Amino acid sequence: MRESAAERHARLLALVRERGTVRVFDLAGLLGVSAVTARRDAEALAARGLLDRVHGQVSWPRTGAAEGPGTGTGTGTGTGAPEGTAPGGLVLGLLAPSAGYYFAEVIRGAHEAAARAGARLILRISDYRPEEDRARTEGLLAAGAQGVLVAPGWRSPDDRRAYGDWLAELPVPAVLLERRADPGSPLDGLDRVSSDHSHGVLLALRHLLDLGHPTPLLVARGDSPTALAVRAGYAEALGTLGRTAPGAVVESVPAESDPAGFERAVRTLHEAVTEGRVSAALVHNDVDAIQIVQRLAELGVRVPDDLALIAYDDEVAALADTPLTAVAPPKRQVGSHAARLLVERLGGGAEAAQDAGEEPVRRHLSLLPRLRVRASCGAARAASRTSTD
Repeated sequence: MRESAAERHARLLALVRERGTVRVFDLAGLLGVSAVTARRDAEALAARGLLDRVHGQVSWPRTGAAEGPGTGTGTGTGTGAPEGTAPGGLVLGLLAPSAGYYFAEVIRGAHEAAARAGARLILRISDYRPEEDRARTEGLLAAGAQGVLVAPGWRSPDDRRAYGDWLAELPVPAVLLERRADPGSPLDGLDRVSSDHSHGVLLALRHLLDLGHPTPLLVARGDSPTALAVRAGYAEALGTLGRTAPGAVVESVPAESDPAGFERAVRTLHEAVTEGRVSAALVHNDVDAIQIVQRLAELGVRVPDDLALIAYDDEVAALADTPLTAVAPPKRQVGSHAARLLVERLGGGAEAAQDAGEEPVRRHLSLLPRLRVRASCGAARAASRTSTD
């Protein structure tokens, strides 16, 4: 079986942790990959704060960093404690479906909050295989985690129902991360921290409506909890705004894995624009939005001249040829708040409540996304017209 990027990153981190400092050129031979791949991996891990990179070499961070995918090892603390330990022995586990794209910032936020609390953070990656979530979480416990932050690898509501209830049976405190539970389910009684995607969608639609566009069309995937939350938020926002959708949600798919499906989505949006039914769209996610803009340009539809567009996620939206206005979920803050909540559960807050004869109060914390306005919705052009009329 071909090694995944997450597995390769885990091997790279293990090598650097063992050796302290390694030349990037040497990593290629040690990992059995090309020099280009080794350099890209090193840059990606350094960008996430997991390694220090200077003058063609990478080093293990002196202040500690979250461990790589699946390694089951932790971080130093920069406090003089032995490597792999933390003051008081506090160890947090984090299960994430990915170490890249959306979840890189969630992980970074959790790591920073854990470090500030003097705790060690250990990380496992599920690679969006929900059937493996339980075993990987048990691996975190076996590695010493006293509490866990869990973002299950669910892709659909069926996954949540089939691979979710075990979380409520864990013998340690658990915080559900960037996921929602079915009301009344065992998981609904857990602490959780998540982005309020309904609020993010509402921000986007209001912005486009304020610019004078008729009701925007939604172009979205359906293969992740965030995608499903964006879809649900779109329906909710339409009701709040008293609007009717200009057409059915356009099913978006990754261009690299389903070129024909991607082309169908672009053609559907192109037709809606050229027929005058749509002048604005919200697209989940950034990567799809950038590729859709490129393909629409080839078909003669320009952003923002012919179509105002807002992306959802704000991971790479600013890097498009025409920088994309985007909804930015508070990913880093989600990780930070969740880690702080877990530290509180482990650090005495729960015990104090129990000593007073009280049951600890569980929390469902929703953090609000922001809208980052750039060129793709024509906001600057609209503002200029308004000021000169």
